[in-house]
Amino acid sequence: MGGGATNLPPGFHFFPSDEDLVVHFLRRKAANLPCRPDIVPTILLHRYDPWELNGTALQAGNQWYFFSSHAHAHAHSAAGQTRTSPSGYWNPAGADETVVLASSGRVVGLKKTLVFCTGEPFRGFRTNWVMHEYHLQDGPAGCNVGGSSGATTPSSSSSSGSSRRSQRKRVHSSTESINSWVICRVFESSCGSQVSFHDEGTELSCLDEVFLSLDDYDEVSLPNN
Repeated sequence: MGGGATNLPPGFHFFPSDEDLVVHFLRRKAANLPCRPDIVPTILLHRYDPWELNGTALQAGNQWYFFSSHAHAHAHSAAGQTRTSPSGYWNPAGADETVVLASSGRVVGLKKTLVFCTGEPFRGFRTNWVMHEYHLQDGPAGCNVGGSSGATTPSSSSSSGSSRRSQRKRVHSSTESINSWVICRVFESSCGSQVSFHDEGTELSCLDEVFLSLDDYDEVSLPNN
């Protein structure tokens, strides 16, 4: 799918939770299984700035969703964990969060937060564009692909060693498949501003702005009932 149209009936909206994105979309993509409905496109992240995603990624309100090849994104990174684009780069921000199943509390994925910056990596200006990048948890706990315990009894030590090597190869191949895809949610934050990384000490966070705005209530008198 190459466009941002949802192909959903009128009145239906795409509003997935973190668990939905990992379990129902990313896990099936990594396992090479069909996604129904097939509405989330695959794009090459390094070719697009965030404001160019409209019409390319799946738009749902003021958010954009897409699959991306994790390995391909890192191949075009300037350094470290950044993801580059024509006008800048995505820089990690904050700590990673785990994605857990609501029914059992089992960890199934990882959620990374990145902020888009214009300019050269680590010397740019932060914008108010934010990306949540979701990864599957390595191994069968995060994706139902991978090695399973065999029930065959080898006839010799050589066949036993060959079986173990074959199993390790399958597990390694499955892990590579799991780690090769991410699903992303991009949106424009309402409380972001362009601030140079060299001046981060003077930047107000969203919570700072909220707390400062509360001071105005001291000057407001409520009407008597």
